Amino acid sequence: MHNWKKLTALALGVCLSLGVMAGCGSDKAATTGGQKMLTIGDTTFNSSNEEPDVNPHNAYAGWACIRYGVGETLIKYTDNMEIQPWLAVKWENLDELTWKFTLRDNVTFSSGRKLDAAAVKQCFEHLVASNKRAAQDLKIASMEANGMELIIKTTEPKPALLNYLGDPYGCIIDVDAGFENGLVAGTGPYIATDMKTDDHLTLKKNENYWGGTPKLDKITIRTITDGNTLANALQSGEVQAAYGMAYESYPLFRNDKYTISQISTSRCFFGKMNFDPDSVCADPAVRQAISMGIDKENFVNKLLDGNGFPANGVFPAGPAFGGDKVKAEKFDPEGAKKVLENAGWTDTDGDGIREKNGKKLVVKWLTYPSRQELPLLAESAQATLKDIGMEVDINNTADNNQVVKDPKAWDVYAMANVQAPTGDPEYWFTVFATSNATKNQGKYKNEKLDALEAQLSREFDPAKRAQLALEMQQVILDDHAFVFCSFLKMSMISKANVKNYTSHACDYYQVTADLDVE
Repeated sequence: MHNWKKLTALALGVCLSLGVMAGCGSDKAATTGGQKMLTIGDTTFNSSNEEPDVNPHNAYAGWACIRYGVGETLIKYTDNMEIQPWLAVKWENLDELTWKFTLRDNVTFSSGRKLDAAAVKQCFEHLVASNKRAAQDLKIASMEANGMELIIKTTEPKPALLNYLGDPYGCIIDVDAGFENGLVAGTGPYIATDMKTDDHLTLKKNENYWGGTPKLDKITIRTITDGNTLANALQSGEVQAAYGMAYESYPLFRNDKYTISQISTSRCFFGKMNFDPDSVCADPAVRQAISMGIDKENFVNKLLDGNGFPANGVFPAGPAFGGDKVKAEKFDPEGAKKVLENAGWTDTDGDGIREKNGKKLVVKWLTYPSRQELPLLAESAQATLKDIGMEVDINNTADNNQVVKDPKAWDVYAMANVQAPTGDPEYWFTVFATSNATKNQGKYKNEKLDALEAQLSREFDPAKRAQLALEMQQVILDDHAFVFCSFLKMSMISKANVKNYTSHACDYYQVTADLDVE
């Protein structure tokens, strides 16, 4: 007997702390011709992060669409990662394959078209045809539009369907309005009017926004990938708010001229191992030694300046499937040396780097600069892994998405990712770890993991889903297929006269109708 009828939502329920340090600056609102304007500097709105535009059907550009107030999803997440209505006012799980959604009836796209079930159906049809990850997540078999009611049938039971529909790719856009220059017509408080990839996005107030009149007339999002440049821009007033600031710059803004909004998130710095036969990481001993040879505590305390916490498994402490409920390697340089010795990796020429069968133990470490601390993690790992006899060759490049496609070009790919952006554990495994995962560039394969995912994908009971997620984490940790280094406290910084520029646990919803400059 299925208990899907009892399903309401699968919540992350992570322990979150929200600290806001506000000042009482006397900055005046930036106005031109009586218009209120705001410029936000962002290190992550770029093609390196797979956010080349604001079309949610393109790669990960949905994050820009939802962050900057252009698009909205059927459901949204609270800061406890619980599901709540947004463009859908209610939903019903009719049977394990069928869901009925009732839409909000006072919503208009920025194109002027009224939101109804036919528009949402059209949007989702285009989404699954355009975005492999969405098609794999949603498993939509068919849809039926009746006025303001949308019925979705899935090809198999999808207990986490609600969670997936809150993913940024689920932003509802008017497909008829087109995708010219990467711009779309959404339902949010702001309308994207102009954009240049890796440079800027221009937003204007949506006068017909269903959620009330936005406070600002114009917002400019400026792509600034260098942390020092962003800090200087905020100090000089060139930008009045910043996302992705380097933690080393925070002391500059801990005063009454600025506001720092901070919240704990599931955004994790982690490394995926390359299982290509020619990679040194194809050797289980090398993967284990890397996992034992990274000093997570030092990275968090010194290089993140305490703005995070060491990671154990895939997810942070708090949810039923997170934290120390799984067993991972601890920092143990001496133990790592023994693992390598036992596997035949020895330093025969005395240069400090081990060899085996004439091959030097050189780890090609791929990462990228737009997350300001990833290069610091690379340098930290380079130092501690050298102590156990590994040479780490760092490739810190904005061309990471191309480099990772070449299995001969890297051994460890270190990246930043929000691990549970939908509030449910399944997302991470189907993106990174299962055999057919969309971003499993290291070609990791474990039949037990795939079998557990097949169970998880059909399990409606939240407690059983959590247990399966724990088992799946243990599989990948025992294989040393990934090394999880730290979770981040997400912070956004603004001038003190900028109001309601607030961090959220899911890392969305930055630009809202309430965002204001006094």
